Amino acid sequence: MAKKPDTNESGQTESGKKSSGGIAGLAIVAAASLASSFGLFYFLTPPAPPPAAPCPPAGTSAAAPEIKPLAQDQVYVEMKEILITIGSAPADRYLKLNISIVTGKDSAAKVKEAEPMLIDAFNNYLRSIELSDLEDPGFYPHLREQLARRSELVVGSAASSGVLITEFLLR
Repeated sequence: MAKKPDTNESGQTESGKKSSGGIAGLAIVAAASLASSFGLFYFLTPPAPPPAAPCPPAGTSAAAPEIKPLAQDQVYVEMKEILITIGSAPADRYLKLNISIVTGKDSAAKVKEAEPMLIDAFNNYLRSIELSDLEDPGFYPHLREQLARRSELVVGSAASSGVLITEFLLR
């Protein structure tokens, strides 16, 4: 028969450990675990996304985006094709661009004369672009804006009304 450990008057065994409180201690640990789990779940769960707008019923059309009409005196001056290698690795990726400058009829000759300077300004910007930027669809409006800004710097804001990217090929 196993001998029962000797206890003194304070309820401690000879080794100095208290013999009672095993189940009560486990209950306290379980309650603390449940409370902390609930707190983590409640406070760290993201809010529910708002409901999506319903699609319009068939037969109704959404408002089409407004298209600016071509001004009477506005022309497009096509630039030479631009071919740029992308990245610092060997030339295995490249970007091919065809660009037209929007200008007035009276400024078309000025834009055509400035074509080498325009291509140089475009090349300097395009060489600074990373491949990850070009793979992001949201980058294209920024690209067009930057090319238009460089066009305005070279030929002046009165001669350049914008840039059209007529061909964009990333290989």
